[in-house]
Amino acid sequence: MTSLLEDDSHVETRISQYESLKNGKGLTVAKEIVLAKARGYSEVLKKYGLRSLDYCTLVESVKGLKGDLDEVRNRLMSIEGKFSQQYFNQMFGVFKESLRPQSRKTYKAYDKINNVLNLSYSVLFWKLQLAVHKSKLEPFLGFLHSLQWGMPSLILDLQDCYRYIADDFVIQYARKVKDRDFILCMDNYAGRKTKREFLNSVKRKEFLDSFDAHFDTVIEIPRVRRGRKQQIETLIGEEVLLLAQYLRNERQTWVPRTASLTR
Repeated sequence: MTSLLEDDSHVETRISQYESLKNGKGLTVAKEIVLAKARGYSEVLKKYGLRSLDYCTLVESVKGLKGDLDEVRNRLMSIEGKFSQQYFNQMFGVFKESLRPQSRKTYKAYDKINNVLNLSYSVLFWKLQLAVHKSKLEPFLGFLHSLQWGMPSLILDLQDCYRYIADDFVIQYARKVKDRDFILCMDNYAGRKTKREFLNSVKRKEFLDSFDAHFDTVIEIPRVRRGRKQQIETLIGEEVLLLAQYLRNERQTWVPRTASLTR
């Protein structure tokens, strides 16, 4: 009986989440995710003295998109893809030459830094999965990422808002690692064997422990109820709860807050 009552508590939130796909709120959320990702990337570029993105033009492009969510989603993803490419083209220049990737690779990445980035995004994914579960939102019903079988698209949406935190941590961590901290593994991909480089077991554990502890870092963003500062993990949890409140018509807006990396 207890578990049934707990399940019932999800109903209002999830109905609101489904309705948002048609009532315009889903489109608003998708746009805010793209803009939040750009703000985060801008923080990384600013911190390391790199050329900034044209954020004002980006805002105009995103805000100007009209239509329902299905019509606009592909155009949002195209806009996001272009500024992400510009971002990584600059961001990768921060790494020393022996670690510097030629381009961003996700699935089955073969080089050192792309695999470390993918590892950091996996940690971020699990943090967000816990936050989404607590918020009572449906993790497989996203706004920017389309609904796909077995794909927790809402978590992927929210992950975009906080990738900059992982990127900044990886840049700092990479300054301390050496080539000997990586191991070479053989893998099968598309019918052929490929070489892939990963942190060795000792460094992998060190990285995971350090990155997990990084979420306890205090940032100067006020908490919703009280306090002028909070930890990164608290911020993430708050933003997901605020999203749920927005979808339930308990808030007028939802704009993910971005932490400054240069203070």
